[in-house]
Amino acid sequence: MFKGSIVAIVTPFKNGKVDEKKLKELVEFQIQNGTNGIVPCGTTGESPTLTNDEHDRVIEICIEAVNKRVPVIAGTGSNSTQEAIALTKHAAKAGADASLQVSPYYNRPTQEGLYQHFKAIAENVNIPIILYNIAGRTGVNIEPETVARLAHDCKNIVGVKEASGSLDQASATKALCPKNFLLIAGDDSLTLPILSVGGVGIISVVANIVPRDVADLCKAFEKGDLKKAQEIHYKLLPLIKAMFYETNPIPVKTTMGLLGRCDSEIRLPLCAMSEKNLERLKKAMQNYGLLK
Repeated sequence: MFKGSIVAIVTPFKNGKVDEKKLKELVEFQIQNGTNGIVPCGTTGESPTLTNDEHDRVIEICIEAVNKRVPVIAGTGSNSTQEAIALTKHAAKAGADASLQVSPYYNRPTQEGLYQHFKAIAENVNIPIILYNIAGRTGVNIEPETVARLAHDCKNIVGVKEASGSLDQASATKALCPKNFLLIAGDDSLTLPILSVGGVGIISVVANIVPRDVADLCKAFEKGDLKKAQEIHYKLLPLIKAMFYETNPIPVKTTMGLLGRCDSEIRLPLCAMSEKNLERLKKAMQNYGLLK
């Protein structure tokens, strides 16, 4: 159910508020271009600066707009276990197909603390949970042994979005977990390598911009057409790098604005791209064929 190109969708803003109409349009654009799933309220969706009401509403809008055509994996993690449970219960009630649970940030729990945190969430909700490991943002790595322990002990913890940037870690996690446990890439540049070690897909930033290409890469690999998958991988790579010239989601939001898909507005403490990086971004877009 959770495989292929899954977009970590941006949250469009207009005059300081969530642009609900535009969000619905973006969801439709993704589905029409072959995207296999939608993740609202992830890192790319600027979840840290959404109010709780906005967070709930963004998830509701995505579920309504998707209308059961593809899975919705709601970002409902928190550094507060009780808040994560509350957010996940809301998402489940609204009709989300699964929850994406980022590891607690700032607190820097031990591996035992991580285990207890995710176990508590799993025991309090009845939808599938996908762990989200991104130590570069949270300050703590979910070790493969901890992921495996959770996978074996909690039947509704079904996968991990692995954004450590380490193929060694991804491979160790896959080796230690049950065979049906889902390994999902969390770095666009590692989509193809992660697929090659048993991954099932990508939760993608760049799919906001070129959803068809990301979907085609995943489909080509699934069909055994490694040559085509490699061609798309190398085509995507410079654009992927451009999405991280500055902190995500600054570049992807800026690109969306340049393409007229939504306003490029972001919330402080994130701010507009520097002129130097904006020119680099435009050049990458031109090279890809997105700008003339």
